[in-house]
Amino acid sequence: MLGSIRKSPEQLRALDRVAEWTRARFELAADAAILVSELACSLPGCPPLETVVAFWTGDGRRHHFKLFKRAQEVAPDDLPYRWLRDALIVPEGFDGDCC
Repeated sequence: MLGSIRKSPEQLRALDRVAEWTRARFELAADAAILVSELACSLPGCPPLETVVAFWTGDGRRHHFKLFKRAQEVAPDDLPYRWLRDALIVPEGFDGDCC
């Protein structure tokens, strides 16, 4: 059984910052669900930790994207452009390894 992973206050603040930047970038409602997490990646050429963001829009569609760096290293300019929002939609029935 996996135990919980303790996050430092700095890491929690970084995850919150990425969520707020995502809300602003994609003009999401104040009550829109946004999930930001760091995942370990063991694939060759992949950074040891990557930041994964998922969010849901008012129509119930799920969107996601990855940032290939730790949350504490993410800057607002690292997020996808607002006009790419529809390209981030997860197709219905998609069974990927992320989000």
